[in-house]
Amino acid sequence: MAEIEIRLPKMGESVTEATITNWLKNIGDTVAMDEPLVEVATDKVDNELPSEAAGVLIKQLFQKDEVAKVGDVIAILSTGEVSVKTEQKAPEVKTPSPPQEVIPETNSSPSLSQTTAPIQQHANRFYSPLVKSIAQQEGLSQGELDSIAGTGSEGRVTKKDLLAYLEHRGNNSATPSPAVIPAPESVSAPKPVVQAAAGDEIIEMDRMRKLIADHMVMSKHVSPHVTSFVEADVTNLVNWRNRVKKEFQEKTGENITFTPIFIEAVVRAIQDFPMINVSVNGTTIIKKKDINIGMATALPSGNLIVPVIKNADRLNLVGLTKSVNELANNARNNKLKPEDIQGGTYTITNVGTFGNVMGTPIINQPQVAILALGAIRKVPAVIETPEGDMIAIRQKMFLSHSYDHRVVDGALGGQFVRRVADYLEQFDSSRKI
Repeated sequence: MAEIEIRLPKMGESVTEATITNWLKNIGDTVAMDEPLVEVATDKVDNELPSEAAGVLIKQLFQKDEVAKVGDVIAILSTGEVSVKTEQKAPEVKTPSPPQEVIPETNSSPSLSQTTAPIQQHANRFYSPLVKSIAQQEGLSQGELDSIAGTGSEGRVTKKDLLAYLEHRGNNSATPSPAVIPAPESVSAPKPVVQAAAGDEIIEMDRMRKLIADHMVMSKHVSPHVTSFVEADVTNLVNWRNRVKKEFQEKTGENITFTPIFIEAVVRAIQDFPMINVSVNGTTIIKKKDINIGMATALPSGNLIVPVIKNADRLNLVGLTKSVNELANNARNNKLKPEDIQGGTYTITNVGTFGNVMGTPIINQPQVAILALGAIRKVPAVIETPEGDMIAIRQKMFLSHSYDHRVVDGALGGQFVRRVADYLEQFDSSRKI
């Protein structure tokens, strides 16, 4: 009888850990090769992990809602016939030793952790071994730990919750200098408590909504946002698309929407203004070689995800259309892979889908700019003709460009969005498929 270790695989270039969200097999179950074994969630996507071997599941080393690092052994299979006891042992979770775990400095006395009573579980409150270890090292009492609001599943206190509390706790116990102006509230600072009134419905955020909320707050905290607006006349573009969409479908097997046309214009503008395609690392600017366009996609759940078209500058309109349709379909059917939402260098979001004429989008960090595309509307407009100015019905839309004012000044941000509008307005209405 041999035992096989199942490890958490690498799931993308920037993914270092994952949360166990659900075991699909129980202790004693037979597992086939490539059969889904466990569901995990990263800060990017949710995934089912297939088993790398066939056998009987004899150990689960991480419980639901606990975090495993890439390379950690999360389960053990036996390849021979085994008799599995009905009792299920507590998960064998390795608690990081103090030198490996970075704990924010607080004003807690070092001797306090030696005299604090051990942290206990409650019937309605679960604490992971890591959380209990940190709490005891920092001298938190049972009551103090119980008072911390948890953002994990079913209100569990996560490592992030505890570290945020400790940071605030230490700041409160310090005596501030009267001459020092308090710093703005940090991303991890406690949130105001809102009391629900009678009849109000309380809805717990799902995991993805919590991630989105944290990412949006972080982006506003990191980048000073500025937004420029431009109106574009896209009559030629709209007329061309309406005229060729049936032929396009027959020739390519794809339905052409406005999104790939917009992406094509954005790519051309990035080539004209490459300093929009950058990221910031401290006081250095990283100018990206690749042009990878993220497209914000609404999910049936109401949440948002941003799949990425890699090397969009190497694709023609047909290629862009195929990529847009495939990624959008996979997003709506929860079939995106971790690499599908990584590596974006610039993002677009189509607020016009919901009938909005313009918006002020939040930058998708670590990018420095994002473009919101408003609804295309028929409006009366003054146009110039050889016979003089005339009023005509035109198809127009607003482009809203938000950018990081640390590295993108108004001139660059404004010129870029104007250039995108120029490419849309100059669209060749006689263009062949």
